[in-house]
Amino acid sequence: MASSSRAASGQRVFVVGVGMTKFIRPGRDGNPDYPDMAKQAAKRALTDAGIPYSAVEQVAVGYVYGDSTCGQRAVYEVGLTGIPVYNVNNNCSTGSTALMMARQWVQGGLSQCVMALGFERMEKGSLGAKYTDRTQPMDKHINVMVDKYGFTQAPFAAQMFGNAGKEHMEKYGTTQEQFAKVAHKNHKHSGNNPYSQFRDYYSLEQIVKSPEVHFPLTKLQCCPTSDGAAAAVLCSEEFVVQHGLQDQAVEIIGQAMATDLPSSFEEKSCIKMVGFDMSKTAAQKVYQQTGLTPQDVQVIEVHDCFSCNELLTYEALGLCPPGQGGRLVDEGNVTYGGKWVVNPSGGLISKGHPLGATGLAQCAELCWQLRGMAEARQVPNAKVALQHNLGLGGAAVVTMYRKYNDRSGKVRPNQSSNPDELERFEQQTVTAAATSAGSQLKTESVLEQIKQVLTTKGAEIVSKTGAVYQIDISQAAGQPPRSFTIDLKNGTGSVSQGSAAKPDVTFLMSDEDFVNVTLGKLNPQVAFMQGKMKIKGNMKFATRFTPDLFAPASRL
Repeated sequence: MASSSRAASGQRVFVVGVGMTKFIRPGRDGNPDYPDMAKQAAKRALTDAGIPYSAVEQVAVGYVYGDSTCGQRAVYEVGLTGIPVYNVNNNCSTGSTALMMARQWVQGGLSQCVMALGFERMEKGSLGAKYTDRTQPMDKHINVMVDKYGFTQAPFAAQMFGNAGKEHMEKYGTTQEQFAKVAHKNHKHSGNNPYSQFRDYYSLEQIVKSPEVHFPLTKLQCCPTSDGAAAAVLCSEEFVVQHGLQDQAVEIIGQAMATDLPSSFEEKSCIKMVGFDMSKTAAQKVYQQTGLTPQDVQVIEVHDCFSCNELLTYEALGLCPPGQGGRLVDEGNVTYGGKWVVNPSGGLISKGHPLGATGLAQCAELCWQLRGMAEARQVPNAKVALQHNLGLGGAAVVTMYRKYNDRSGKVRPNQSSNPDELERFEQQTVTAAATSAGSQLKTESVLEQIKQVLTTKGAEIVSKTGAVYQIDISQAAGQPPRSFTIDLKNGTGSVSQGSAAKPDVTFLMSDEDFVNVTLGKLNPQVAFMQGKMKIKGNMKFATRFTPDLFAPASRL
């Protein structure tokens, strides 16, 4: 047990609820914005925990790409309770950094119930530098690589981890096929994960022969960029007992972060440069905190941004001696039937890698595993879980989990690790609410009034406006918007249900916000700046859609 560690380090900390979105390809039309993804993940975590947002005392929000208070904007979709919100950025380890911050609040007695939330809305293609007019935070890392292997036109992250793999091959005789086997395993695992961005099965030959990105890495050994969000609710043992959450509570029994050590740069090693010693140091601290070793662990989620890094991480975590990672793969000891199941989720390589969400998605997967809720990817007899999340620049966070008791971790019908089931539960909730409140949107009443205005003033309004407007009214998370068309371009104007063939402007708003904008109760510019109104299309025409066009409607 970890009792001595707990006595020295404060209160016990438990994860009592987790939730996430499906991870999807970025840059596609129709992808949800970050507040919507964050809302879905956070609400799922709260539903899993069975507690209201009002019970949460602080929130740590992780993201890498976004403006300085995106964390607040995301959390405001869940509730406006005035609690502290902290924005966290630690490169690819951002999610587990937010998790660690949240844990420290409970561990130190500052709060009884907190949330860690992570999200990312990314661009297509490989990662690159955003600011070129100042010192790059990884200049020291890149210099180590350039001095040893030079620099090519390949994506810089693939070069860094690929060259670490190349060094491992030179030093220990590891083969390109052994790295490919890591990717083969993870793609196979992802077939059972409905959250995964990619669920296709690939043969080992297909992985080896896919386009080379940077030797020894091929395309199918590299993680994609992704959009997605994940969240976890953490609390104290007192809170667990008070709220009857013992059966679903998963304790964080050890956790440590390490940043770069002198060896990252002084040893002129690409293996050390990409975080081997950071990972090793953090893991050793966790083993010291818990009194456990890798032999006590059954299931592991590691940071496989590239197949090379997963193999290196086997050695850094102490699953095998240095140089033996390839043998571990060959012997089948990192998949079902072996000593450990590593990345049952499919890992970053196939599940996806929205930077701010990754660490919390790993947390969610391991909590589901320990609660016996992982369905087709369930690891038999999972009692202790280990998590590794790495960010160049650098930070490595290692976390160990164990369930509070041995009873089933699913205690209510609406708890699930399956997003399709969760969407059905959510839709049932929305349908029930609509049935009780009446299913007609307020927007429809306003549009009926606008129709009446157009019968007398339509020609005048069309001459002033000259545009077709599509109004998309947002629905519950996971549901498509309801669309209406206001044609102020043809004839005397018209209003109809459904999407316009070629709208000049599309507005996306909630039912209430559209009504308030149309009736002059909410200034359109204010609505846009607050994120309540999203606009696509010709901004000149958008500014012509004003409440005074439909003055009689304001008598509603």
